[in-house]
Amino acid sequence: MVKPNTARARAATAGKTQEHKKPPAQQRSTETYERILVATAQTLCDVGIERLSTNLVCECAGLTPPALYRYFPNKYALLSVLGERLLEKQNGLIDHWITPQLLSGPPEALESALAELILETYRVTDATLGGMWILKGLRAIPALEHVRIDSHRLVSGAQAEILAQVFPQADPLQLATAARVAVEMIHATIELLFDESLDPKSVCAMVASMIISHLDRLAPAPKA
Repeated sequence: MVKPNTARARAATAGKTQEHKKPPAQQRSTETYERILVATAQTLCDVGIERLSTNLVCECAGLTPPALYRYFPNKYALLSVLGERLLEKQNGLIDHWITPQLLSGPPEALESALAELILETYRVTDATLGGMWILKGLRAIPALEHVRIDSHRLVSGAQAEILAQVFPQADPLQLATAARVAVEMIHATIELLFDESLDPKSVCAMVASMIISHLDRLAPAPKA
């Protein structure tokens, strides 16, 4: 009898059980819900991803395990909500910096705006309690990958639609691929800035330059 891949099985089980209940409507319950999330983020800062547990979160929040389990079945549900909230913060910056007008304007202006967007995304992540650990968790924990991937697909899909307005003759598949790769490059850059002692502004400018340099290839070559 062939034994199943235990690591994959554990990840699948975690994914099935990570669903959290809807945020409570009553004020007191809402306060407890938010208190648990703040405690989770603080515990991440204190012990990191690998040692995070619901028991440690309970200690930090001053709650009993049954009180926590009323809202979250396990630590993956906690991390899922924190991940969704961080990604929403990051994604909320895009419309401010990247517009159809910029995409159809001088590449220098678009490159500058994109560099600022990447830098601001890093700053928002850094300013979020436990932001670095949440980001790492979304990448490293199989049970959370759908949170990251769904968000990235949503953003890249919206950007591909904008690109289609700017490059109406371009191959839609190429536009979708370019947008998807750009989103991954940006998030990989944020992770890099937490992993290495690099100058954030210089790195963000470099990555923006790489992404913008590909735009000229999106438009089909003129026929001879």
